[in-house]
Amino acid sequence: MIKAGIIGGSGYTGGELIRILLHHPEAEIDFVYSTTRAGKKVVTAHPDLLGSTEMEFSGGNNPDVDVVFLCLGHGNSSKFLKENHFSEDTKIIDLSNDFRLQKDAVFEGMKFVYGLPELKKSDIQKADYIANPGCFATTIQLGLLPLAKAGLLDNDVHINAVTGSTGAGVSPSATSHFSWRNNNISWYKPFTHQHLGEINESLKSLQSDSGELFFLPNRGNFTRGILATAYTKFEGSEEEALGLYKGFYSDAVFTHISEEPIHLKQVVNTNNCHIHLHKHGDILLITSAADNLLKGASGQAVQNMNLMFGFEESEGLKLKAGVF
Repeated sequence: MIKAGIIGGSGYTGGELIRILLHHPEAEIDFVYSTTRAGKKVVTAHPDLLGSTEMEFSGGNNPDVDVVFLCLGHGNSSKFLKENHFSEDTKIIDLSNDFRLQKDAVFEGMKFVYGLPELKKSDIQKADYIANPGCFATTIQLGLLPLAKAGLLDNDVHINAVTGSTGAGVSPSATSHFSWRNNNISWYKPFTHQHLGEINESLKSLQSDSGELFFLPNRGNFTRGILATAYTKFEGSEEEALGLYKGFYSDAVFTHISEEPIHLKQVVNTNNCHIHLHKHGDILLITSAADNLLKGASGQAVQNMNLMFGFEESEGLKLKAGVF
């Protein structure tokens, strides 16, 4: 039984981590740190955990835990690690974007490994420090990695993806307010979203001359999940593409190829990513769907923890979607 600490436990990703780890057979939560809720019960921020825990948020941390999860806003993880130190044996999994890019991967003597298990599994198993991928980045990469591995991303890729309001974090904003978000949809950060950096690095690690990505993210009028569609030229048949994807993900625990069209409800509240392929003339349409808070954040963080400590990769993550 390993001891885990959570830094920044009052937000959405912190809440999902608590929910998963409370029922993980190999892990025990040692502390949940919050600067804004120290001394208050965890259920005051996460009422869905009523009856599951009597824990209180702490105002400090235990530097000797086996693993610590950083659920802090972007730019705050590096600041926190400068001001707080953990033992040499403590593994760190960061859910921000502070260490995802290669230029940021080495920090204060720590070398962070990019934590996408379908791409970096063997590296993750040997790592002490993990940079958890972004939610859009995870969903889009899983849709494109098999093509890059086969050297078939020769042309530009056009991507349109819609995410739920939880992707904007727990702090209310003008575009996450119910009155604005309900019965509404809009794009934001067209062609410049911050997740493009990590997506491009992963794809080019497999195919250095891969085409340009044109990514249009959208805000959806629902709370959680990402549905991404990407299309590019592909000379082979749909059956050949299907064989390529099934082969690439043959050993993947949570990424599944569907021969039927997919929808968002299939993956919400799970750590799964579902992918569907459709050929139209010389264009291949790739649809991928994932839960932005689980496979796109906290679930993937626990998946990485499992790999780092030699547990079954799916331990604590055998979650079922509710499709009705």
